[in-house]
Amino acid sequence: MSKSLTIDEVERIAELARLDLTDEEKALFSIQLAEILLYAKKIQKVNTNEVPPTAHALESQPALRSDTTKPSLKRLQVLANAPEPASDTGLFKVPRVIS
Repeated sequence: MSKSLTIDEVERIAELARLDLTDEEKALFSIQLAEILLYAKKIQKVNTNEVPPTAHALESQPALRSDTTKPSLKRLQVLANAPEPASDTGLFKVPRVIS
């Protein structure tokens, strides 16, 4: 078993994550988080010098479709379906979601 984190460290992490933890959870997480950090240290010691950098796990990517233009609806047709169209600017008026 690895050395556990202090309760103060767990409380700080919980505060950053906006979590309310019970005393039992703090005690449990102090051990579990220490074990996770110990495992991460072990992984960092793995020699990856001969491993080529990759952008994706698979060698071949699925083919993307060609980018072609297609006709779309006229702006006035689209605005006709809007509950509050701003026809003069060609935009939709929508309710505010962030105050």
